[in-house]
This record gives sequence, C-alpha cells and structure tokens, in this order.
Amino acid sequence: MKVSMAMMMLLSLATRRSVTTAFRATTCTPRLASMRTLSTTTTTTTTTTTRLLSTTTVDKSVYANPERYSIDHPLNNIPPHIAALVGRGLHEKADHPLGIINAKIKEYFASLDEEYEFFLGEDPIVTYKQCFDDLRIPPEHPGRSPSDTYYIDDTTLLRTHTSAHQSQHLAQGHERFLCAGDVYRRDEIDASHYPAFHQLEGVKLFPQHADHDLTGEEWLQSAECEAIKTDLKNTLEGLMDHLFGPVEKKWSEDYFPFTDPSMECEILYNGEWLEVLGCGVIHTEVLDMAGRGDRRGWAFGLGLERLAMILFEIPDIRLFWTDDKRFHEQFEEGKITKFKSYSKYPPCYKDIAFWLPEGYEENDFFELARGVAGDLVEKIDLTDEFTHPKTNKTSKCYRITYRSMDRSLTDDEINALQEDLRSKSESELKLEVR
Repeated sequence: MKVSMAMMMLLSLATRRSVTTAFRATTCTPRLASMRTLSTTTTTTTTTTTRLLSTTTVDKSVYANPERYSIDHPLNNIPPHIAALVGRGLHEKADHPLGIINAKIKEYFASLDEEYEFFLGEDPIVTYKQCFDDLRIPPEHPGRSPSDTYYIDDTTLLRTHTSAHQSQHLAQGHERFLCAGDVYRRDEIDASHYPAFHQLEGVKLFPQHADHDLTGEEWLQSAECEAIKTDLKNTLEGLMDHLFGPVEKKWSEDYFPFTDPSMECEILYNGEWLEVLGCGVIHTEVLDMAGRGDRRGWAFGLGLERLAMILFEIPDIRLFWTDDKRFHEQFEEGKITKFKSYSKYPPCYKDIAFWLPEGYEENDFFELARGVAGDLVEKIDLTDEFTHPKTNKTSKCYRITYRSMDRSLTDDEINALQEDLRSKSESELKLEVR
C-alpha cells in the first residue's frame, strides 16, 4: 500500500510505489496536553485534551468540485474518476476506519507533554515547489513523471504526499505539528494499491543548540543529532504501542532526500514483520529553504490505509471508498473492530496482450483500465512477456481480474468493458493489441 510523508512515496516507488526499536516506549504516565486542530470547517471549542481552532474561511466543500482538477490544459492528466475522489474527507469521518485511526493518532500526541498542532484543511492542489523542490526531490526522480503524478497545469498538481505542506508550515513558524490528508498517485492495481489514499505527517523542531552550526558528517556524528534521533524513535515506539498494543519493533536505515539520517520502522504483529512508517532527522537543506536553518528537528510519515487494513483486517483497499452500508455499519467512533466480509462474489478473468510502443509506461495502462472499469478492476497481473527475435519488439500479456464487492457481474457487462479497454488501448496509448 501505497505505506507518507514524502518518504512513503519513495518507499512505495521502490517497492510499491501507502514506514521504532532498540528502545521501549516511554513507561511513565504522560500528562495530558492540548493539541490544536487547524481545519477549514471546524469551530473553536475546548475539551480537556484538545483545542480545535479554525484558521481559514475557505469552505472545504470547494475541494469536492471535480471541475477544479480536470481542466483544459495540455499537461493536465487527471481523469474524471480521479477528480471525483478529491475532497471526500474519509479521514475526517469519525466512524470511518480511516477517521478512527486518525483520531487515535491525535489522541496519542495529545497525551504527550508537548503541544502539537493538527492541520486538516490544506488544499490538495500544491505547487511543484511544495511537492518536490522544497523536499530536495531532484528533477529526474521518477515520482515527477506524469505516469506517476497527476498534474493540473504547468505549475500545480494533486499532492503526492502530505509532506508537500511541511515546508509551508515550517516557514509559517509552526514547530510541532501533524498534518493529515488525501494524496494521489498513479499506481499498480491490486488489493493494497489505489490511486487515492491518505497520509499523516508529523514534524517536531528542537530549541537552538550549539551543534546547529555543524554540517555534513560532523552533524550526523554529533550528540544533538543522536538525541533528536532517539527522541523520534521513542515517540514513534509509543505511537505504535498506542495503536497496536505492546509490540516488538525493528529499525533499519533507509534513504530519503529530505531527512538525514533516515529510518523505517517495522513491527511484529500477529507473527509477521510489517513496515509501518518512514522517518528521520530533517535534512538541513530542507530547513534552510523553509527559513528555519537555525533549528533542527525530526519528521515522520505513515499511510492511514496501511494501518487500518492491518488493525481492522480489511482485505481490499477499495472498500474504504464504498458507499455500501454493509461496510459502514460495522464501524463505530473510537472502536477498532474486525471487518466481517459481506460478499463473496466470483471474479471474472480477461486477458489482453499487445506490442509495446516506444516509451510505454505501465502505469498509463493501469490508469486507462481504471478509467474504463473503475473499481470493478480488482487486480491486473503481468502473465507473460517476450521479445520477438527478428523484430526485437516486446509483447506483454496482462490478466485482468474483474470483481464487484457489491454484486455479481454478467458476462455481457465484462465483455463490453474489455472491448472498450482494447479499443482505448489502441486509440489513446497507441498499443498494438494482439
């Protein structure tokens, strides 16, 4: 699954494309602290643990207007089925699995000694600079490709990670905050990948320290860098225990362009090691670009679907987007309950094979299939690939699994969809269908 912050993008680009343990979680009882939730629609209220503050007059219902995203521009590659997903705010619904996980993470950070702000209402449209440049993601990175990212025009796109707002909030003077939202990426098609999903980002800055003048290897070997790293691990180990109960954790080094050093966390849950988040000490250049070069800090990111699929035992990521009451009536605010499957409808398999044109991108074919059949496409597997010895042309054959979560599909229905896919593969992608 698509496991946030920009580091989740890179984790998943390498494997998917939504990740502490030498130290145990803090055992002392934390005193309750206030957390400010910054949202476009909430009113100002106060409880024993949370202050909710409105920071903008923008109505988030504006985000749910598909016409904002599918505009007439030569670089726009946002199809109607993606534009229709934006702004649904699943992570804000109190009785939705994503909203329940989101609330539990807020609950944990509200229990810590320090106050964290919680941003909930940022516009899903961001600039190239926010999404890539501010995070040291180089121009040649595959995440910038139109086959991976949904572009609106020559300056803006649908955010591919919540990290796109990190530098924005740092530049505005915020020092400890969480940021959750829906993010969008073209991707493969299976039970754990979907072009729209949700991430949560966390950032913490530390007071000025003498070691802040250090750079490069000297900074990485400094006592302050190690102290920030330790604080990060302790904080996230506590979060994992809060969500999963006491679990064994494992840390490994990783690489992200926006943190250094960088790490990923795995937990041992139900006998299996699972990647859950990516994190690290914020790269000094990222802080410099945000006008906070005099400070140091950490950042982490995680995928809400990833955690929800584990905790609620939800087998298919498409279910998060369903309107079927048989799904939604199983969940209640504040409670983690195991999902009970309500459908066992049979799959329908169809194969498609074609010769590859120059510059073929697999994600473009996956996106076309989603556009034709929507969520009826459960999975697409590559079943065969060969290169003709004389023409040197390469052919690929894919098996498409069609299955509805709500009803049985008819042969006529699937045959019509398959024929439409074959036709559009030739006309739109210039594939030579066999």
